Amino acid sequence: MSEGQEDKRIPIFVDGEEVKVNPGTNLIEAVAQAGKEVPHYCYHPKLSVVGNCRMCLVEMGMPGRDRATGEPMLEEDGSPKIMWVPKPVIACATNAAPGMHVKTESPVVKECREGVMEFLLVNHPLDCPICDQAGECRLQEFATDYGRGYSRFIEQKNVKPKRTRLGPRVMLDDERCILCSRCIRFCEEVAEDPVLGFIDRGSYTTLTAFPGRELANNYSLNTVDICPVGALTSTDFRFKMRVWFLKETDSVDTESSVGCNTVVGSREGKIYRITPRRNDHVNDTWMPDSGRTLYKQVEAENRLTGYSIDGKPCAPDEAMSLAASLLKGHRVAIVGSGRLSVEEQYLLRLARETLGGGAPTFLVGRTGEGDGKLLSADRNPNTRGALLSGLVDTLPKEDLHDLAHLIADGAVDTLLVAGEDLTEAGVTREQLKRVQIVYMGTHHNDTSSVAKVEIPLLAVFEKSGTFVNQQFRVQKFAQAVPGPKGVLFGLSNFTRLLDALGGTARIAPSPANVWTAMSRDVPEFADLRFEDIPRTGTVVDDARFAELPFVEGPGLHFEPKRAEAAADA
Repeated sequence: MSEGQEDKRIPIFVDGEEVKVNPGTNLIEAVAQAGKEVPHYCYHPKLSVVGNCRMCLVEMGMPGRDRATGEPMLEEDGSPKIMWVPKPVIACATNAAPGMHVKTESPVVKECREGVMEFLLVNHPLDCPICDQAGECRLQEFATDYGRGYSRFIEQKNVKPKRTRLGPRVMLDDERCILCSRCIRFCEEVAEDPVLGFIDRGSYTTLTAFPGRELANNYSLNTVDICPVGALTSTDFRFKMRVWFLKETDSVDTESSVGCNTVVGSREGKIYRITPRRNDHVNDTWMPDSGRTLYKQVEAENRLTGYSIDGKPCAPDEAMSLAASLLKGHRVAIVGSGRLSVEEQYLLRLARETLGGGAPTFLVGRTGEGDGKLLSADRNPNTRGALLSGLVDTLPKEDLHDLAHLIADGAVDTLLVAGEDLTEAGVTREQLKRVQIVYMGTHHNDTSSVAKVEIPLLAVFEKSGTFVNQQFRVQKFAQAVPGPKGVLFGLSNFTRLLDALGGTARIAPSPANVWTAMSRDVPEFADLRFEDIPRTGTVVDDARFAELPFVEGPGLHFEPKRAEAAADA
């Protein structure tokens, strides 16, 4: 807190220790700030409070006041007399108030937790050895930390449906469900597609989709993420890999300019899943289903995995040398991509300047219908990065008709293409055959098929770098898996091409080194180091582009419809 700024936080006491929190802070969150844990299942910080599971029971009291005089009541030693609520209260439906006292480790609380856990396990199957949730299951963890350690139940368990298809991407094992209702509330409040509900009563209560409906919206897999047990599983990830074997790497969803923060789960160089990473400034804790399968592009059949000249394999240095000779002294046009990282776009700009700076430069725009949530109309993840880095100075068009006219008029005889298939943007194969092409990309396509030189690039999961989302928020992503064998690492393809062209300043092929150069050239990046960019990103000044009519799509950050906190009935 800065000097002179008023501290509006309030004191509460957790197991006798004072901690200051913001007024109205949910008690589960307030206790966490004190370094303690209140176990919970139904509570989620981004969903309404329902008080279903009762796992978060704590003892709560407030300083007493004399009813007649209103004066504080004191103990014999002069300390405030705490009036404890006769019964435990649920922390999820209680907000912090000044002077509140909370007991999270008392014998009463311990007994409550053991009782709740015993009821939750009454009909729960012993599926842990085969359950996909094993390793990240809150039921396992809390049963170990807060359960009795033994069962008194000797009757037959109530068997519920297994392997129920709720939708094309979500499978339900209902006998594992603990009725927390997180999935139901998510569909109602965030996805705005209320298709799930409970039927029957008591131990026969079952989760199901409404008649004639299914869980098929583009956010359905978020229900799997927030399910605290193994009831909901992903049909794509189900039985593929144990989660404790996965290496988790921070990344960014590249399907639109929203830039949802993600976690890439991989093992031994193979990606198995992508899940959302919490960033309250961008995507809360959610992401679209469509962004979770992007990792499959890494092993696509048309993946470009080697350097070639006229379709014949060659060494990287040979490809760079010929590419430089084709570009120097010719009428060159450059086509970049809004899918390249900021660092790659900047190095492409330096390549243009090395060629004389006059090469017409294009960026391919992609637009689609925004969904009002986390999929924007701008389907490039880094349009703003291209503007900031200086690669282009205007918003991209979805077609390259201007480039096609330059080729037809003979004003261009050589193309440097990075990350785009020009035939998808309005340039015909016949027109491409009239020019010499140096192609840099991740996959084979119609443009690479007629290229003189092919230089393979790394996919977003195989490199580190930054994107700039529609908030002008610079966000880092990290390398999750190695690139194809024989492909130069990191930014080496761009730095070696720049060196072959005769670039005056040699730049080591790492994001940190490129940022050192960018911080001198780009006003918005001044004094910003790659190492200093936080996990949640940092917003840079967008005043230079304030007049550009960006295609936005959804709100940058949305709040779910919150219901009133449930009363402790």
